[in-house]
Amino acid sequence: MQKKDLSIYIHIPFCIKKCDYCDFLSAASSPEERAYYTRVLQKEIRAFEPLSYIYKVKSIFFGGGTPSVLEIPHFNRITQQLFDSFDISDDAEITVECNPGTLNEEKLKAYRSAGVNRLSLGLQSADENELRLLGRIHSFEEFRSNFALARRLGFDNINVDLMSGIPTQTMDSWKETLKKTVELAPDHISAYSLIIEENTPFYERYLGAKGRSALPDEELDRKMYHYTHSYLSENGYERYEISNYSKPGRQCRHNTVYWTMKSYLGLGLGASSYLDRKRFSNPRSFDGYRDFVKDAYRSFKTCEPQSLKETMEEFMFLGLRMDRGVFTGEFERTFGKSFDELYGGVTKRLEDTGFITRKEGVIKLTSKGIDVSNRVLANYLLP
Repeated sequence: MQKKDLSIYIHIPFCIKKCDYCDFLSAASSPEERAYYTRVLQKEIRAFEPLSYIYKVKSIFFGGGTPSVLEIPHFNRITQQLFDSFDISDDAEITVECNPGTLNEEKLKAYRSAGVNRLSLGLQSADENELRLLGRIHSFEEFRSNFALARRLGFDNINVDLMSGIPTQTMDSWKETLKKTVELAPDHISAYSLIIEENTPFYERYLGAKGRSALPDEELDRKMYHYTHSYLSENGYERYEISNYSKPGRQCRHNTVYWTMKSYLGLGLGASSYLDRKRFSNPRSFDGYRDFVKDAYRSFKTCEPQSLKETMEEFMFLGLRMDRGVFTGEFERTFGKSFDELYGGVTKRLEDTGFITRKEGVIKLTSKGIDVSNRVLANYLLP
């Protein structure tokens, strides 16, 4: 029997210091807490060993938090457990998210030895004032030094995370961040606009009447987005998803799994999964997660699949985020439903108003549609 493809996400919920804008499930930790979490995570990995008879792992992504905070022995125990418990493809893409200030030569060499072949470095900005405002622990020079070290040690697939819409940010400072990043020639660039979430210092600081004036307005935010697209395109980067750009052939295989609704297993505190048309998430409290791990596989097996309606809606929402768009034929083969019976009317209205294009069975957001993508995608909710 030919095995199906699977991707695995590993959540490492630890940071040196939580950034002021961050609402991800992460916190500072002690060495003892990291060691204990590693043991619990290994137990969860072992619980899902039965999947190895059905699936072959094509990508692994260590996210957080800051996975590069983990000590080398803990990281090695997790990766060894993954290889012991799953059937991992020889050419699997294995990514570790890293923050400058947590990397050194010894750690990068350990990643290489463990099979890591892709790094994702969190720069966010090349402007020192913006980095301080964000609460980052590194300078641009530290980032550049880490990037050069990773290249020297043989990492030939590196992503850089950037952030626009930062308080006090100007078009000139954003252009300079893009310029300095492109000069380093990373293989992939993720360029996201800041979203201020509740329960973060930024929410209290910048969503009041006075603080809001420090944020780039909507017009400037859109100018930054369009400049990013044109500048990166001119420098050899293809946009393949609303916020993601790559050199040819360097698209993130793991993240593409999310946007195309392929199977992935999330392991660790608060991690989410999509498997056998089931969406399920691990507990977000450590006590809850520790207890959940004892019966993790059975919890997955007894989880109810999402409805056909929900699955079709997600197919449209996620597919339209990608530059390749949604293929109506693929929709009909997947769901056994007529695309035009379900979505023909709304698609025609959006096409007439210039938010999408439809050509030869492919539906894509236009530049105008990308600017208001959330509003456009909401039209694909089914009654």
